[in-house]
Amino acid sequence: MAESRIAEPQIGLFEAMYTARAIRRLKSDPVPNEIITKVLDAAIRAPSGSNNQNWVFIVVEDAAQRKKIADIYRKGGQLLQALYQNRERPAHMTEKQQARLLASATYLFEHMNDVPVILLAGLKVVPMAPPSGPVPPEIMGAMKTMQRLSGSSIYPAVQNIILACRAFGLGTVLTTIHAFFEDEVRGILDLPADIQTYALLPIGYPIDKFGPVKRIPVNQVAYLDRYGKNWPG
Repeated sequence: MAESRIAEPQIGLFEAMYTARAIRRLKSDPVPNEIITKVLDAAIRAPSGSNNQNWVFIVVEDAAQRKKIADIYRKGGQLLQALYQNRERPAHMTEKQQARLLASATYLFEHMNDVPVILLAGLKVVPMAPPSGPVPPEIMGAMKTMQRLSGSSIYPAVQNIILACRAFGLGTVLTTIHAFFEDEVRGILDLPADIQTYALLPIGYPIDKFGPVKRIPVNQVAYLDRYGKNWPG
């Protein structure tokens, strides 16, 4: 276990939200397990659909295991770069900002193995009893919708992880490209078939600085009563 240097968080909730930027450049210094426990305890305070609490968190600290996950992540990064090859730059980003983002992402592709903690967040599938008799179209549609919304039971927990990391001075970022090779990840982590991963978060002490998080103004993305009527705030 890493040498303890735990301090209680000293920042407020809104400061954490406004400064918890995506940090991909992380030191290799070990993170005390006591802090990871607090981060995980924050995760399970999040909402859970139907209160199933069917989340699963895998903390990867072993060097050999981290290398295997890092190799998969690098493959995912190569695939993502191919998919994004002709992607248009978002209107709110300058070429310099986009180049900085791509450089940061590429850095993580190549240095995931150096990150002291890799945390995977997943869900254990909760079986649904099929309706008896003929299945009306609206029921089939509802079942497909529920599949699409299944991530709603894990991503609030992931956001709690991000905020808890920020409170303890840890950097992290929500990533998902490992899922391109989900079966390989499943084999490395000995995950049973009824567990699906939804996020991979590298966690460590940051090389880069926190915040501020820059975003498009609220009145350009929020609307009052109907789409197109911009929120007045």
